[in-house]
Amino acid sequence: MFDKLKQIKQLKALQDSLKSEMVESENRGVKIVVNGNMQVESVKLNNDLSLGEQEEIVKDCINDAFKQVQTLVAQRMTKMQ
Repeated sequence: MFDKLKQIKQLKALQDSLKSEMVESENRGVKIVVNGNMQVESVKLNNDLSLGEQEEIVKDCINDAFKQVQTLVAQRMTKMQ
C-alpha cells in the first residue's frame, strides 16, 4: 500500500514539475509554445503567409510540440523507476 502512495506522490511531483517546462515549435515564422501539461501557452503567427499556410503550420507545430512533451514525460518517468 505504501508503494502505491509513494508512486502517486512521485507522479504528482512529476506533474507539478512539468507545469513549468516549456517546449516550442517554430516553422516559417509561426511559433507555438506548449507547457509540460500539453497546454498551449502562446501562438505567434506570420502575417506574410496566407491563412491556409498559417493554419497548416500551426497544426504541424502543435503536433510537434506535443510529441516533444510526450518525449519529455517518458524520459522523466524512466528516471523515476
